[in-house]
Amino acid sequence: MTRPYAEVIGDPIAQSKSPLIHNFWLGKLGIDAEYRSRRVSALAAADYFTQVRADADWLGCNVTMPLKGLVGGEIDRIDRSAAKISAINTVVREGDVLAGYNSDGAGFLEPFEGRFDDDRRRTACLMGTGGAARSIAIALLEAEFNLTVLGRSQQRAADFALSIGAPLEIRPGAIGDPLIDPALLVNTTSLGMAGQPDLPVSLDSLGPDAIVYDIVYSPLETPLLAAARQRGLATIDGLQMLVGQAAVAFEKFFGVQAPRQHDAELRERLVA
Repeated sequence: MTRPYAEVIGDPIAQSKSPLIHNFWLGKLGIDAEYRSRRVSALAAADYFTQVRADADWLGCNVTMPLKGLVGGEIDRIDRSAAKISAINTVVREGDVLAGYNSDGAGFLEPFEGRFDDDRRRTACLMGTGGAARSIAIALLEAEFNLTVLGRSQQRAADFALSIGAPLEIRPGAIGDPLIDPALLVNTTSLGMAGQPDLPVSLDSLGPDAIVYDIVYSPLETPLLAAARQRGLATIDGLQMLVGQAAVAFEKFFGVQAPRQHDAELRERLVA
């Protein structure tokens, strides 16, 4: 007997925490479904979507590297936000249609509820100009933040501004250039991730009410977050974005809201 399922696809895929998150929620809700992981290379993406279209139990998939920018040609409809970002991380079966979404922006913004009600504090400095930075920049602009972006070169900064399609203050140069006292500092680079160099940035110019957000979640406490906490600054780690974007996808796959009242228990499992 088969049962409905969703899954995460990418290459590599063994490191994904998505199965733990989604299956935890399914268990709490008593839903007879499952969430899997499947290794799918860039060359195999077309065959994958041909196969799952014919699988009545398949509800959809999350898409990770290197497939985020490659699956658009395999599906029938792309949500406006995903089209603007040019990256899809969630594909959902909607009747006979495969629809593509991007939940990065919603997951990123989730921890901010009530923190930036004062418009004067809606200033953010974003470090990085990659795919994650693009989705986060768009989310911040749509949330009416004044945004400064630090990149590594003039060309990357120019390409990034063009891809966003909105006016930004771009400051090309070293990622670790002095900052300008933003209310929110965000690292979207891989610097500080396990096996990568630390992020070379000074926090000296940040005010006491600033928030430091690092989307890296391995390790959970990056050198950037450790430095921020030593200064007594509020911090947000990458697990909060990961769980937030998973909750958006969960509702699309299974038709119910994720049971977020169990977030503390889920977090314990994720960091175990």
